[in-house]
Amino acid sequence: MKPHSAITRSLFLLALTGTALSPFSTGRAQENGSATALEAVIVNGGSGGVITGEGYVGTSSATGAKTDTPFIKTPQSISSVTQKQLEDRNPQSLSDVIAYTPGTRVGAYGFDPRFDSFTVRGFDVTYTGIFRDNLRQPAAGSSIFKTEPYGLEGVSILRGPSSALYGATGAGGLYNLISKRPTEEPLREVGVQLGTNNRYQGQFDFSGPVNETDPLYYRMTGLLRSADTEQVSVPDDRAYLAPAFTWKPDEDTRLTVLGEYSRTETGGTAAYYNDPTGRVTDIFGGNPAFNESIQKQGRIGYEFEHRLNETFVIRQNARLSTLHTNADWAFAYQPNAIDPLLLDSSAGTFDERMTAFVIDNQLEATFDTGGLDHTLLTGIDLTKFRWTSLNGYGATPPLDTRNPNAGRPTAPIAYQTRAVQDQLQAGIYMQDQMRYDAWTFTLGGRYDVVRSDSDATTLATGVTTTTKQTDRAFSWRAGVTYETDFGLNPYASYSTAFSPNAGISIETGRPFKATESEQQEVGVKYLLPDTNTLLTAALFNIEQTNGLYYEVVNLPSGPANIQVQRGKLRSRGLELEAATSLDNGLSLIASYTYTQMKIIEGPAGTVGNDVSSVPRHMASLWAHYALPEDGPLSGLGIGGGVRFIGESYGSDRNTTKNGARALVDAAVDFDFGAVDKKYEGLKLQVNATNLFDRRDPVCSAAFCYRDQGRAVIGTLKYNW
Repeated sequence: MKPHSAITRSLFLLALTGTALSPFSTGRAQENGSATALEAVIVNGGSGGVITGEGYVGTSSATGAKTDTPFIKTPQSISSVTQKQLEDRNPQSLSDVIAYTPGTRVGAYGFDPRFDSFTVRGFDVTYTGIFRDNLRQPAAGSSIFKTEPYGLEGVSILRGPSSALYGATGAGGLYNLISKRPTEEPLREVGVQLGTNNRYQGQFDFSGPVNETDPLYYRMTGLLRSADTEQVSVPDDRAYLAPAFTWKPDEDTRLTVLGEYSRTETGGTAAYYNDPTGRVTDIFGGNPAFNESIQKQGRIGYEFEHRLNETFVIRQNARLSTLHTNADWAFAYQPNAIDPLLLDSSAGTFDERMTAFVIDNQLEATFDTGGLDHTLLTGIDLTKFRWTSLNGYGATPPLDTRNPNAGRPTAPIAYQTRAVQDQLQAGIYMQDQMRYDAWTFTLGGRYDVVRSDSDATTLATGVTTTTKQTDRAFSWRAGVTYETDFGLNPYASYSTAFSPNAGISIETGRPFKATESEQQEVGVKYLLPDTNTLLTAALFNIEQTNGLYYEVVNLPSGPANIQVQRGKLRSRGLELEAATSLDNGLSLIASYTYTQMKIIEGPAGTVGNDVSSVPRHMASLWAHYALPEDGPLSGLGIGGGVRFIGESYGSDRNTTKNGARALVDAAVDFDFGAVDKKYEGLKLQVNATNLFDRRDPVCSAAFCYRDQGRAVIGTLKYNW
C-alpha cells in the first residue's frame, strides 16, 4: 500500500513548445500537422530548462547541465516531452505526461487522482525528483504539489543521480516541469472539454506584448473543471490560474515572473478493498459520506538573467510556494467478527501545510585556455521549507457489502497529533564543461549542508519530542562524450546523489536519514543528419543506501504498510529511445526499458529479491500522423499508442506476481481551417486513454489496486 492510501494515512507521519531558446535568442513554434499551430516566439531563454527542438524531438535544454546544452553532449541519459507531444496526447495528469518516457513506471498504485506517484529506473521520485523550472519542488507526507498539464510547455527528464548540480535528488533522476512563458507574438486560445465521468472543463491561454512600445510581455493561462471519476465520491474538480510576465529591456537582460494558484478537490481515499486473501475487490474501501480532500497551492517566482560581457552571465532564479491540504478519509480493512458481510472501517482527518522558498544564484563564464573551450558554472542555492501536519484518528460505521456505495454518517474527528518539520539546505557547486576537438569533458562537484528540526506533539498531553539533525555531503559527476564525424555520440559518466528525507519514521519516531546513491552509465546518442530524429541507448548501474520504501510493520495499533528506511538497493538496466517528427506529417516516440531492481540488504526474506512492482520489461510506442494538406482528408490527424508493462512482483518477498499488460491509447483531431479559411483556428480533438478499459489488479508492497479505466475526452478549441 502506498503512503497516500487511506489506511496508511491513518498512521502516516505521526511522525512544450517544440522550440525554445538559448539565452538572448529567439525561436519559432513548429507546425501542427497540416495546419499551422500558434506561432509564438518565447521571450524566455533556457535558464529554466526550456526545451529547444522541433515537433516531438527535443535537442537541448538547461536541465542536464544548468546551462543550455545539447542532449548529445550531456554525459547522462536525458529525455523530453515537448509541447507538440502534449498537444497531441492531451494528458490530464503528470503521470499521463510522462507515461511514454523510458524507465518511467506509472500506474504502480492503480487509479488514484490525488497524487502523481511514479518511479524511474526502479526508484521512487515522488518526493525527491520533481523540479519546477529547474528549482526544487519540496514534498513531505501528503503535501505533494499537483501539476496541471495545461500549464506546461514541456518536461525535461535527467535520469540517474544528479546531486552534483541540484543537491537533494534521488537515485532515479529528476523531472523538470517547464511552465508556460510569455511570447513575443500574440497567442490567443480558448477551449472546452467534455468527457467520460461527467467531465466539463473550460480553458484559456493568452499571451503577447503588453503594448506596442514597452519591452513587457505577458501570459495568462487558466481553466475551470468539474468532473467525477470512476470511483464514487472521488471528484476531480480544479480551478487553475497561472500568470506570467517577462521584461526584456535589452538583449542582455531579462526578468520573467512566473505565478500559479490552483484549488483541487478530490477524495480522501480512492482505494479498493482488499479481502483477507489479499485479492483486490471492486468494492470502494472508503465512505462516500466521509471522503473529501481539498488542496490549495500557490507559487510566485522569478528568473533573472544578465550578460555582463562576452565572458560572464549572471542568473538568479527564486520561488516561494505554499500548499494547504485538508482531508477526511475512511478505509475498510477486515470483515466484522459477527457479520462478515460488514467490513470494519477506520477513519481519520488531517490538515497539512507547507511553505517552501528556493533560490539559485549562478555565474556562468565562457572562455578558452589553450586548446580547451570552457563553460564554467559556479553557484550557491538554498532551500528552506516548513511542513506541519495535524492528524486525528477514529472510527466510521462498518461498510455493508450488500450496499457498498451507501454513505455512512460519521462524526467529526478531533486532531490528536501534530508534527512540524523545518528544513534548511544550502549548497555550493561548480561545473566545468571542457571541449577539445570532438571531446566534451564534464566535471562537477557540490557540497551540501542540510539541517532538519522536527517536533512531534501528542495534543492530549502536550508532550513534544524534538529532534535535530544535520547532514553534510559532497556529490560529484564526471563524464565524457565524443562526437563522431557521422553524428554518433558515445558517452560515459559517474554520478552521485545525496537526499535528506522530509518526514518522520512511524516505526522509530525519528527523522529519516539521508539517502545516498551512485551510478555508472555508458551510452550513445545519435541525432540523424539531415533528419529530425534522435536515437539514444543507455546502460546503467545504480546502488542506493538508506532508501525509503514501504513494508508491513507491526505497530501497537496493528499491522500497517508504512514507509521504512533500511538496506541497500541495486538497479541495473538498459534503455532505448527514439523520437522523430518527419516532413510527411508523421511524428513518433518509442522506448524500451529493461530494469533489474534487486534488494541487496534488507529485511529477512527479501534479500536477493526484486523490488515490488518494478517490471523487468517495459515498452511504449506513440505515433501521430497528419494527413497531407493536398489530399481529400486534409485537416485530419490520427494518433495511437500502446504502453506495455511486463510482469513484476506484488511484494518484496516475491510471493505474488503482477501480470503483464498492454494499455492502448488513441486520438483523432480535425482542423476546420482546412475546409474553409473562415474556420481557421478551430480544432476538434478526441483522446482516449486505456481504450479497451483494461482494469487488471496491480500490487505494490503487498497491497493491491486496479488500473485506471478508460477515459475519453473531447476538446474543441479556437486560436486566433
